[in-house]
Parts: sequence; structure tokens; C-alpha cells
Amino acid sequence: MKNFKNHILFSGILMCSFIGFSQNDTDNQSRSNIQQYTPSKLIGKGQWDLKWFNNLYTQTESTFSDGTEPRQTFFTSTLEVYTGVGSNKRWNVGAIFEFRSNVVADRSALDVFKFDGETGTARSGLTSFAPSVKFVPFASLSNFSIQSSLFIPLVDNETEDFLPVNGNGGVFLDQNGFIWQNRFFYDYTFPGDKWQLFTELNTELSFGDKEESFANNSLNLTPGVFLSYFPSSKFTVLALAQHSQRIDLGNDFAQDFTALGGGVKYQLTQALNIEGLYTNFVRGSNTGLGETFNIGLRAIF
Repeated sequence: MKNFKNHILFSGILMCSFIGFSQNDTDNQSRSNIQQYTPSKLIGKGQWDLKWFNNLYTQTESTFSDGTEPRQTFFTSTLEVYTGVGSNKRWNVGAIFEFRSNVVADRSALDVFKFDGETGTARSGLTSFAPSVKFVPFASLSNFSIQSSLFIPLVDNETEDFLPVNGNGGVFLDQNGFIWQNRFFYDYTFPGDKWQLFTELNTELSFGDKEESFANNSLNLTPGVFLSYFPSSKFTVLALAQHSQRIDLGNDFAQDFTALGGGVKYQLTQALNIEGLYTNFVRGSNTGLGETFNIGLRAIF
């Protein structure tokens, strides 16, 4: 079942990949949240930041075979909640919750929203949560920040065994292991306030019993580059490129893939914005070659 598990990593990456337009704090009152609050920028004391992000990954191809395969689809819904602590916008604390619904055996991609738990083809449930902290390590560099989270698994079995259906031998739900995730964010705004380059490095150390998860005892390194253009203060379009490299630390499974895509974000109200994103897995090894469709809401107040 390893051919599609890369979507687990990528859905997490996308949570913090949409970018806004960072400005000096003195300009904040006249700018929208999508301009002010990139993933690099932290909120202030007493503020709240809520993100609800939904990622649908579907594939009919992989590097394990030629031609098409029975469709497999994996839906991840993630809720992030942070609040600011301290008086200098350098520390945020919060938590992350992940719910997943997966279907295999050539079922329709939209069947993930049936949550029917059909034996042999579908599984769903709350799969993990993570206490998390975001901080700015250097006071003089407010557009560089780090997000550190420890994901705690809530699944008993990573893959549910059953008699083969349409060539499938189990339904994967989520990794059954702990993940220590550290994300490094930095953005640069070009003169003229219309273009911004955002970069990130996501690191994920998966650890636990080797027999419990395909990913335990491995390290993922995922750099990403995002170029954003702002036609107006309430609207942005972006293009992205990301590469992921799983390094074997004793689990006998290495993996890599590259994804390209683009998206939009719009400020609906003073506090609420909506975002949409599409990505395509253009190459890789030991991986699926699918695509993702994503939509999210973010509220800062």
C-alpha cells in the first residue's frame, strides 16, 4: 500500500503553503489579512488564528506499474487553532487535529464524502492530533519563523486487512506512529508590493515500531517555493513547486516526488478568507502519481 501514502505528507505540507503578503507592523491596520499574515508571520497576544483546510488526493497511476490502476482517493480535513502569547508577536501556541476518509478499489473520488465504512473499500475517522508552537527565533527578522508540532496517532491499525477486492489487499487510513514536524518559513516582498516569494523547508521525523507503520524510522525533507501576485489587497494568485525526499533511517523504504501547482486566495470579510489550490505529482519514485484538490478557510481575530 506504499504507492499512495505520499499524500499523507503532502496534505500536511499544504496546510501552511498558502501565502499572503507580509508588511511591517506599522502598515497592518490598512491591509487585509492575506497581505499581512503569511505562514512566516505570527499573530499578537490575545488574537486567534483558526484554519480549516481540506485536501482531496486521488490517483490512478503510480511508479509501481505502467498504465492506469484502480482509483484510490484520500481525503484529509485539518483544523489548526493558535493563539498569541507574549507582547512581541514572537510566540504562538496551539493544536492541530486531522480527520481522514479514504476509499480504494476503483470507487469514485467523491465517495470519500459518504463516510460509509464499507468493508474492504473505505475507512474514516479522527486519526491524529498535535500540540504545536510557532515562534520567531530572531527579533530583527519577523518574516522568518519556525512551527514545531508533535503528531500523536489515534489509529489502531494503519492498514485494515481483508480479503482482496479488485486487486487491493487493505484500506490504509493514516500513519501509526509519532511524527515530530518542524517547518521553517521565510518570505520576501519585492519592491512595488505586487509580488512576493515565499519559501519553506518542512522536516518530518517519523518514529515508532517499524512493524506498525511504513514511515516509522524515516526522515522527510520537503523544500517548497511559492510565488504570489496581488492584483488587489483582497485577492492573490500563486504558483508553487515542491519536492519531497524520504530518507531511510532503518525502515527499508525510501521515497521521493515532485509536485507543481497553483491557487488563489480571497478576503471575504475583515476576519475571514477563502483559498483554493490544485497540485499535480509530476514525477517520483516509490510513489503515486496523482493530483490534489484543496479548499480552506482561515479566520484571524
